[in-house]
Amino acid sequence: MRDGSNRCSKHQREAWAKKPTATKRTTGRKLQAMRAALFRRQPLCPECTKLGLVVLATQRDHIVSLEEGGADDDTNTQGLCQEHHDAKSLAERLRARRRGQL
Repeated sequence: MRDGSNRCSKHQREAWAKKPTATKRTTGRKLQAMRAALFRRQPLCPECTKLGLVVLATQRDHIVSLEEGGADDDTNTQGLCQEHHDAKSLAERLRARRRGQL
């Protein structure tokens, strides 16, 4: 019997659920103000800068992901371009999968 997950009953994966100990994300106007301040302080993607490129940071990134215990404050954020943010997010998801969290 299949449940639409493309997995048979012997190989089901637990549904993802946020950990009760997960850091609460900042939202709303406070988040928008934090993003604006971050991009004023750090307008360029530091990873692109290391490569000698000048690319605007467009994504607010947690240096240590919230899932891995990072704080949702200015001490744990950096601005990244979309490409570097996507690559870092993929690496974080793969680490979580290896740990059995996804």
